[in-house]
Amino acid sequence: MAEGGGTQLLKDGSDADFDLTCTPCGEDNIREEAIKYCPECQEYLCITCNQHHGRLKATKRHVVVDKDAANQWLVVAKAKCHYHPDRVIEMYCKTHDMVYCVMCIATEHRVCKGVNKIADVSKSCVNQTEIQQLLDETKKAKDVLSTTVIKQNDNLTIIDKQREVIKEKLGSTEMKLIEQIRQIKIRTEDCLNEKHASLKEKLNLSIDQTSCNIKELKENEEQLQTIGNLDIEQQFVHMKLMRKATTDSFNLQTSIESDGTLSIYYTNDTKLESLVMSANSLGQVMSEDGTKKVSEPKHYRIKSNREINVNMYNDESQCNIADICQLTDGQILVADYINVKVKQLDTNYKITNSCGLDSYPTGICCISRNEVAVKMVTDKIQFISTESSNLTKTRVISIESGSYYGMIYFDKEIWVSREHGIDIYNITGTLTKRIGEDKSPKTNFKSISIQNMAVSGDTVIVTDYSDGAVCLNKDGTVLRELRDGKLDTTRGVCVADDGTVFLCGYDSNNIVMFSKDGKCLGELIAADPGLKMPINMLFDKVNNNIIVTCDCNDNIYIIELE
Repeated sequence: MAEGGGTQLLKDGSDADFDLTCTPCGEDNIREEAIKYCPECQEYLCITCNQHHGRLKATKRHVVVDKDAANQWLVVAKAKCHYHPDRVIEMYCKTHDMVYCVMCIATEHRVCKGVNKIADVSKSCVNQTEIQQLLDETKKAKDVLSTTVIKQNDNLTIIDKQREVIKEKLGSTEMKLIEQIRQIKIRTEDCLNEKHASLKEKLNLSIDQTSCNIKELKENEEQLQTIGNLDIEQQFVHMKLMRKATTDSFNLQTSIESDGTLSIYYTNDTKLESLVMSANSLGQVMSEDGTKKVSEPKHYRIKSNREINVNMYNDESQCNIADICQLTDGQILVADYINVKVKQLDTNYKITNSCGLDSYPTGICCISRNEVAVKMVTDKIQFISTESSNLTKTRVISIESGSYYGMIYFDKEIWVSREHGIDIYNITGTLTKRIGEDKSPKTNFKSISIQNMAVSGDTVIVTDYSDGAVCLNKDGTVLRELRDGKLDTTRGVCVADDGTVFLCGYDSNNIVMFSKDGKCLGELIAADPGLKMPINMLFDKVNNNIIVTCDCNDNIYIIELE
């Protein structure tokens, strides 16, 4: 027997035969005889694993029993906390009607009423009728989801067929365009051949005429050498004829030179070439949910509000959260200007990670499922990968006006706020458009200081540091204005799923709501001492909350909506 009480390890296929084998060893395809059983872990343990089980901090307090007594135990696995996996759920919050671990209660539910141990409330809350009802509901939910999966698989088949049909159309369009270009080329070549033939005929005619003159001059030259043998009258006649031939030759040469060198020129049809070269696709490929119901506007009211401290132990100064964004999985990323870092929060607003930056951040936006972009005062945009719950800095691009607040990702481009308007860059850092220039569409900005932006469907809402915001189309044209006298120095903006727009006033310390068509719906929050100098907002789609960041403040303001 090996040191430490371990027995010889035997791989599957050995002659060792045990009634019960060690569960952890079995995960490594090792058959080891079990001597103990842990009811809490629901695992059989060999001698070595039992020793480790008693040493680990997470399992040292577990009560293990002999393997033969395992069947006598009522084995119930205690549920673990989603947010604190090392802790057991043992508390009940009546306010939220949900169960939590002690850590959750201590950090997030301190002000809630009706917080008790599960052991004190479970006896009166659980009965067989309710259990059966829950089982029926679970079965119903499972059946509904199973039906949904079938529909989704059918939908996959449909979009696969649609893709093939579109590919056939693309091929047909390609052939039509190729044939049209071929016909255009043929017509252009016909024109070329016609022009060439015309000039060639003219040159050949001139060459023949010149050759005849040369022949005539040669004959006159020969006659002139024998003119002395003629009488006076014939000499006079021949001299006049020779003079005329010589004059005609000079006139012909002058006429030919006046025509210059004949040429054929070709000039591209720049409009046609520009149209083809600037095209990004043969057509527009769109997707839609044909059965999706249009959500009705909601009447938002405050259910509760609270503050969450986002200051970290290694922060050197008070926080100033310049911007905030949400990943597709619900996690929150905040850009801390003063402490020069990006902080990651889970869906319960607990800080889980952070990433130091090379300069002060002024904006942050989600680029894809696992990537965000951070604008910095050094006129750089730092891209950060969020894959595997880690924050890793990747590439950097250069921009202008990085010191101004506000940045969004819209229609596969990055919109960056600047002093007099908005700059639009592609993902590689090329400036593609400017909104707010003299030659651009009129923007109706009331202030020269553009602040923050939010995407609302196929439009962008831009706050302009005054009494509201402007709604812009993709090309920068103004669709509508959202303004109200209760707003003073508007900075933050966010948009709910139904299109409701929320604007916050930096000096008015309030939040005003607007419908998606620009109608003011009133104040969600009137002047609130706790909402001091708000600078940005985010609509948390997971928790149906509005998150507000305030100037020079360690806390983010959580507004829970009904």
